[in-house]
Amino acid sequence: MLESLSSAFAEISLPQLALIAAMALVASFVGGVAGYGTGALMPLVLVPILGAEPVVPILSLSALLTNSSRATAFWDFVDGRRALVVLIAAVPTCVLGAWGYTMLTGKGAAVVIGAMLMASVPLRRLMRRRSLALSSRGLAMACFGWGPLAGGTVGAGVILLSLLMAAGLEGAAVIATDAVISIGIGLAKLATFGLAGVVTAQVIAVALLIGAVAFPGAFLAKRLIERLPLHVHAAILDAVVIGGGAAMMVHAFAR
Repeated sequence: MLESLSSAFAEISLPQLALIAAMALVASFVGGVAGYGTGALMPLVLVPILGAEPVVPILSLSALLTNSSRATAFWDFVDGRRALVVLIAAVPTCVLGAWGYTMLTGKGAAVVIGAMLMASVPLRRLMRRRSLALSSRGLAMACFGWGPLAGGTVGAGVILLSLLMAAGLEGAAVIATDAVISIGIGLAKLATFGLAGVVTAQVIAVALLIGAVAFPGAFLAKRLIERLPLHVHAAILDAVVIGGGAAMMVHAFAR
């Protein structure tokens, strides 16, 4: 097992591994504070180094680790009832979205990832501006439609956050419940990718690196969550996500 993991890392240089690890720590901290960030930030590093195809499988596996640390740190705030509503509604369509992703070429995957990252920012702002209010039934219906995005793209987590807030969750409860839901979604995606044969040794190795490095970030975020000005963080992250998504699409069409 160790030999296969080391051989998977052999194709990645030490500076590239260091860059992946550094971004994983930053993304974990950002995710612990705002509830999203890993799916939005990690592709900006992973796509140039590994290509677009393995990005969603890598993040699906690493999310099991990063969200486990976040769920552990914020466990007291988890809303189990709403988490169950979302998982029951979203898992079936999530599997379809993940299966569709495995059918994409490298160019197609880059376009899908880039477009979703760019769209996630205005979608989040639109949902916040309209102050959506969702009942449990409305939350289930919305998450049924969100499932394919969660399964076949990255960055869709910002939509889930907006849906949870529209269902009445606030503050740490949003982050905690999102983490539990993301674990369930990650398991569904990982099973789909495994059956499709896209979970390679490199996918496992990079995902374990991200998960291991990111683990402390959630606990650091918990300590600083009340001190960081969220509006400043949100503005910077939005700019990075839009710029990175645009760069991916330009690179894909320039191939």
